[in-house]
Amino acid sequence: MRHAEPPSPSLCSTTSLLLIGRDRAGHWVVRDLQGLRGGLFVGRTEALKYALFENGNRPQAVVMVPGVLELDLRAASPQHAPALAA
Repeated sequence: MRHAEPPSPSLCSTTSLLLIGRDRAGHWVVRDLQGLRGGLFVGRTEALKYALFENGNRPQAVVMVPGVLELDLRAASPQHAPALAA
């Protein structure tokens, strides 16, 4: 029986956690905690495929959110927030 290696601490620090869930309209959403990347997807399979690609194929860094998950990428750029609000 093969034993899996624990994730490398250096990899964990450079790859962020990605959240997958549905928004209020029922669309599948993927986003990171910092709001730097994410998107809307046709289905759960496509959302999961994107999340795994973005985090280096680390399923342990993907979290399914049971409630509503909204995509808001504006939080990533506070310097652009006034322009978006105007």
